[in-house]
Amino acid sequence: MEAAGRVSDVLLEMRSITKEFPGVRALKDVSFSVRPGEIHALVGENGAGKSTLMKVVSGVYPHGTYEGQFFYKGEECRFAGVRESERKGIVIIHQELALIPHLSITENIFLANEQTTRGVINWGLSHSKAKALLDKVGLDETPDTKISRLGVGKQQLVEIAKALSKNVELLILDEPTSSLNENDSQKLLQLLREFRAQGIACVLISHKLKEVESVADTITILRDGAVIESLDAQSEHVTEDRIIRGMVGRDMTHRFPPREAKIGDIAFEVRNWKVAHPVYEDRMVINDVSLNVRKGEVVGIAGLMGAGRTEFAMSVFGRSWGRFVGGQVLKDGVEVDVSTIPRAVAHGIAYATEDRKTYGLVLMSDVKTNITLANLGGVSHSGVLVGPKEIRVANEFRDALAIKTPSVKQAAMNLSGGNQQKVVLAKWLFADPDVLILDEPTRGIDVGAKYEIYTIINRLAAEGKAVIIISSELPEVLGVSDRIYVMAAGRIAAEMSAAEASQEAIMKAIMRLARAGAEEVVL
Repeated sequence: MEAAGRVSDVLLEMRSITKEFPGVRALKDVSFSVRPGEIHALVGENGAGKSTLMKVVSGVYPHGTYEGQFFYKGEECRFAGVRESERKGIVIIHQELALIPHLSITENIFLANEQTTRGVINWGLSHSKAKALLDKVGLDETPDTKISRLGVGKQQLVEIAKALSKNVELLILDEPTSSLNENDSQKLLQLLREFRAQGIACVLISHKLKEVESVADTITILRDGAVIESLDAQSEHVTEDRIIRGMVGRDMTHRFPPREAKIGDIAFEVRNWKVAHPVYEDRMVINDVSLNVRKGEVVGIAGLMGAGRTEFAMSVFGRSWGRFVGGQVLKDGVEVDVSTIPRAVAHGIAYATEDRKTYGLVLMSDVKTNITLANLGGVSHSGVLVGPKEIRVANEFRDALAIKTPSVKQAAMNLSGGNQQKVVLAKWLFADPDVLILDEPTRGIDVGAKYEIYTIINRLAAEGKAVIIISSELPEVLGVSDRIYVMAAGRIAAEMSAAEASQEAIMKAIMRLARAGAEEVVL
């Protein structure tokens, strides 16, 4: 590890921080410190209090809403809001990026921090400063490019450039690589190493423990709102298993629960599926994709970001993405109409989205409403919602999926990301589908909760359901699937059994299709 020399003084010191929400104590007497120029990882299961602690530091939760005190550069801080913390050089980048899609990179970087001359925005100065910041984070885009034209990885770099424009000395990143592919993740981690060499301290909240292991100087583990321990990764070799033991309070010898597959007849089949881009109709995004899933089978779809996996899944589920060009969907050998979401659901097909906040949940509604939303008939009588039954069903799923919430009447927006993901899953489990498409079902979820979701997937397969899982984490695809399709550039690059699949085989299939595509262009 190329760690910078650690200085003795403390940049941030938190003492006995306690934070409560209605019905739950999120932080319990937490003490936490960060030194200048170190990468300090903050890990723990979903709901452990990681994001809450950093929101206290950054002024999202202002002074007076928590107990305890904290010091920055030796001075006690009583921030009334985010603007005050930013003026001190503390900047937080949240898991859900706070960029405005229809504004340019420059406009986003200097939003509420406009570069002015005599009270008028100086666009020349703004663009030149933005270009310098983009060069610093390694983003090769013009400053006037609209955010909507950037992928998630590049948007993450814009957020970091925005933080640097505020003369950041303590950068807090909440799950910065959760939506990034492997290549973009490694670029971001390298950027953090460069910041460390420049004396910028970083607090990294992440569930990707391999990344934590590779980059962190110090690792603090939270469990149930309390600090369990802080590990010095410079003086001792800290393994992923060691971190997990601190997080969950036990060793996890198996990351994926064992399963004996009992695979039956083909339950779900897609033939020659073609979908064009919703705006650029001459651009084919899904090109002649065919696949099938059998009863009791878990089929993985692997591929790099931009391969078309989510677009394929959404277009099959009620044509909720893109412009349909052609193809068939068959269930139990019979063609079915999936031209709308209600028709797809009526045929026993469910899709658990990767974007839980936009498409998966009604954030302002409570947990029970979200869980029963896709199957209101299951909690109604003669067309009238039966409140006690809805609460009973919601409580059953809360217990079955270990959703951490004081009550099913709690608003979904108040849950941690991992628990929100479990509510999305509970919604579709209550709908009792025959075919369940899970798109990045464990994104932003800790290792213990991942195991719980893998167990649920196994249970669904044991019940004879057909399960499709889309994941950017190749070990996850390999660990849960009976059979794997590899997608690249909107096509199926390969199909392989779990026995013959490996990370190397999957990447070779992707590269082989990429080379074939390049040769077609040359011809």
